[in-house]
Amino acid sequence: MTATILHMLLLGALSVGSLFLIMWIIHLFLRNAAVVDVGWGLGFIVLSFVYILHGEGFNLRNTVYFLMISLWGMRIVLYLIKRISSEKEEDKRYRKIRQNFGKLAWFKFLFIFEFQAALEVIIAIPLLIVSLNPNPGLAFIEIIGMIIFAISLLGEAVADEQLHAFKRNPDNKGKTCDVGFWKYSRHPNYFFELMIWVGISVFALGSPMGWVGIISPLVMFYLLMYVSGVPLAEEQSLLSRGDEYRKYQKTTSIFFPLPKKMG
Repeated sequence: MTATILHMLLLGALSVGSLFLIMWIIHLFLRNAAVVDVGWGLGFIVLSFVYILHGEGFNLRNTVYFLMISLWGMRIVLYLIKRISSEKEEDKRYRKIRQNFGKLAWFKFLFIFEFQAALEVIIAIPLLIVSLNPNPGLAFIEIIGMIIFAISLLGEAVADEQLHAFKRNPDNKGKTCDVGFWKYSRHPNYFFELMIWVGISVFALGSPMGWVGIISPLVMFYLLMYVSGVPLAEEQSLLSRGDEYRKYQKTTSIFFPLPKKMG
């Protein structure tokens, strides 16, 4: 069993590492490192497919989880391709990194791309666990995980659309989105992203050693809350909207949706 897991982890790492290498090459031609975010969505689809092929194959359980990951991944891919193609410049995050890296930025970005591949292998551990479950049918806990996943995926899509609708209104230029889910959380899209992986880890509890899958939402929460999600978004919002955003910070929860506080 241990040898099988290590073998599949190696295959997964090679597969997703190759994908991000291709994305890095594409970024050299486009001179836009934001394509790494597209690779983020595709990478989990690739990993789940590799794990299923070398696990128990496309039985009912694996088919369900592959469809779950594919829905989530392709939504991200299509959303980001649309956003990147509509933007005239590279995302501010990557422009800043490019400036800090200097002349060797093109090469140093390779490490950023491949680091994301390594993170995906860790976060996808519940997918590996599920793919090795030979039991027929779905357990009740797996259905619960599917429900959490579905609600969270819908919530993330709604939050994104609320933000876009707000930005499309010319009267809101330079203002902070404070409608819908954004009234109760400064980053509801990141909250629902976390809950998607909570749903996946709950789904994994129906398989032997499923409890190991808890590593997935824990890593995602750390990344979103302290590394590349909330901190960068907060920094950019303060730079672009200043005191108006500081007022929003005082009344609105940073991550988990909560009632408004008195300003």
